[in-house]
Amino acid sequence: MAISEQKYHELEELAAKIRLDTLCSIKKMGQGHLGGSFSIVELLAVLYGKQLRINPQDPQWADRDRLVLSKGHAGAALYSALANTGYFDRSWLWTINEGGTRLPSHPDRWKTPGVDATTGSLGQGTSMAAGIATGLRLAGKDNFVYLIVGDGELNEGQCWEAFQYIAHFKLNHCIVIIDDNKKQLDGPTKDILDPFDIQQKMTAFGFYTEKVPGADMQAIDEAIERCKAIEDQAVCIVLDSVKGQGVPFFEELDANHSVKFTTDEINQAAEAAIKELTIKIEGGR
Repeated sequence: MAISEQKYHELEELAAKIRLDTLCSIKKMGQGHLGGSFSIVELLAVLYGKQLRINPQDPQWADRDRLVLSKGHAGAALYSALANTGYFDRSWLWTINEGGTRLPSHPDRWKTPGVDATTGSLGQGTSMAAGIATGLRLAGKDNFVYLIVGDGELNEGQCWEAFQYIAHFKLNHCIVIIDDNKKQLDGPTKDILDPFDIQQKMTAFGFYTEKVPGADMQAIDEAIERCKAIEDQAVCIVLDSVKGQGVPFFEELDANHSVKFTTDEINQAAEAAIKELTIKIEGGR
């Protein structure tokens, strides 16, 4: 089902807000995981703007859907999504990773409203999501669990153990979403440890698998709807995304996994992007 024009406009505005606040919060820190945060902005906009069954006024609502950000280094994007959907005041975003903050650099479910799983040690979120989905099934619940995994994270064997478990038990309410932005800490994924065709690998593991453009919110939403309709098979969406997605300068920046705001060029590019995103948000109102 196509997203209505009004809803798509709302999602575009939410994506711009998430990208803007992610950039501003990381810039204030002086450095941070900008590339992998930007590559899931459109996904987060679709999830928090349309797909997730949540209640920001009651973060522990028993009937909520769960989200596990296994690639926990993209926490800044998750925090921006949570702040812009009412889980906490946006002023918290300017305290990320500071002493006493409720927003550590990687998500912590004991500190931040709306965070369902403490993540950051790569690979472990896959097992957490599998466990959460199993528990919900045993309790007779119909909640969905959305698992966001990085392509570089697939270097971890634990991911494939969890995927095999999810596929074997046909945990169709655990929607695996792989952010295939093609770069990791040390360089392109194909040079570090070639993942080959991730869609084919997940299909071979027993998943119903789709690959969609990571910046296309309509395609992401439609893929999620199709996955939610699958009843007898594990499901996976591969996002064909770009590291630093949404801002050409950061897309093309070689060292865009963790960006340091220490040069005039980077700071000027950030200020230009902040201005452009602000205009886009204000112009859409």
